[in-house]
This record gives sequence, C-alpha cells and structure tokens, in this order.
Amino acid sequence: MTSATLFCFAHRGYQQRASENTLEAIQHALELNAEGIEIDVWNIGGQLLVKHDRRLGRLLAGSELITEVHPEILKERPLPCGNKVPTLRQVLELVGSRAQLNIELKGPDCADLFAEEIRAFTQDTGASCEQYIVSSFDHRQLYRCLQLIPEVRRGVLIVGVPLDLAACSVPLKAYSLHTCVDFVNADLIGDAKMRGLKNYVFTVNDPNDLILLAAQGVDGVFTDEPQIVLDFNARAGLTKTTR
Repeated sequence: MTSATLFCFAHRGYQQRASENTLEAIQHALELNAEGIEIDVWNIGGQLLVKHDRRLGRLLAGSELITEVHPEILKERPLPCGNKVPTLRQVLELVGSRAQLNIELKGPDCADLFAEEIRAFTQDTGASCEQYIVSSFDHRQLYRCLQLIPEVRRGVLIVGVPLDLAACSVPLKAYSLHTCVDFVNADLIGDAKMRGLKNYVFTVNDPNDLILLAAQGVDGVFTDEPQIVLDFNARAGLTKTTR
C-alpha cells in the first residue's frame, strides 16, 4: 500500500449527517476534523447563498430556477434535515480558521459579490485569505477573481482531459487543478505538477480509488464520505511510521 496521504475536502459538508451545504452538515464535517470543506454558491438577488442545484425540486420544494426565487423566500424553505439555506457569510463565520474552505462559484455573476464578501469578512475578523480556494467551471469568473481579489487562491475545475492538459490554469495563475475522478490520467496529473499545481480530484467515494489516486501522486480529494479518507490517511500514516 502507498504511504501517501490525501487532503480531505468534505464535499458540501458531511452529507451523511445532514442535508448538503447546510450549517449542520458543515459542523459535522468540522467535528470529524476534515481538513477542508467544499461548498457551492449562487448569486440570488444580490446575495451569495450556499446551494448546489440550479433548479428546485431535489432538496427544496418547487420547480423554479433558483435565480427566479427571492433570496428571502429561498432562505425560509426547509431542507430535508430541517435546516435552511445559509449565506456565504454564515458559513465563513462557522468555519472560521478550523478548516480550508473551497468555495465553488456555481451560477453567473458571483465573482464581484464573492470578492466583496471575502474582503469584508477578512477585514471584520482578521481572517486570512490563505485558507480559501475559489473554484469554478466558469473560468471567466475565476479570471475576474484574479483581478479583484488575487490573494484568494484559484482552483480550476474541469471535466474530461483537455487537448492542452492543464494549460488553462496559466492565465488564471491558479493554485490547483480540480479534475473529475472519471478522467484522471498520468499525463494530466503530470502536466499539472509540472506547472506547480495541486491536483485535487472529485468526487471520490470508493476506498479503492483512494489507493489508485494516492499512487498516482494526487494531492487530495473531494468526498461525500470523509470518514473513508480519514481512515485511509490513518493507515497510510501508520505505514510510514512502521517502515
């Protein structure tokens, strides 16, 4: 077995304990001592709300696009665990300095609000921008973040294997490449490493994949099952100490 450990991002919090992207799910991930938390945000009526789906119906009652719902109405609809949709500011306050926080920009027009929120929070609390990563499949928004708040690290999300591998990270001055587990390969990982990027893979819920990814030199994973990653790392650490 490889002795490499993997940085663990709890994907949308600890979903086995509470509805995804809620304060309760995030609190459970923090209590588990996950090193990182991943959340999704949308610009809903000028507020950054923590929600994944673009349309209601899976976790919240309704069928509308979430951008069509007033933010105050959206924040009052109960999720299956009884929690409500939080704001980015509420998540920032809950996480504090206890974990790395990966904030994925899901919908359009998030970048300017994101920069405002992070600047206000860090000025109000003295928190460091170094604990945040902003990620998105919309690389234009990441470029906007580079212009507005360059001190927050950028994670480039991709699905598939681009012809030019990790080259899209260059104009974004990215910190990390976030790759789908279905498309991880040695060339992509190697090119990212050559460019000085961290390799983070989503969404990894099978212990066998953890073994393969660690052997390939991946740095960390986003997982719905953070306990399996913590268990894997504990075994890897034991392997190191017994050599």
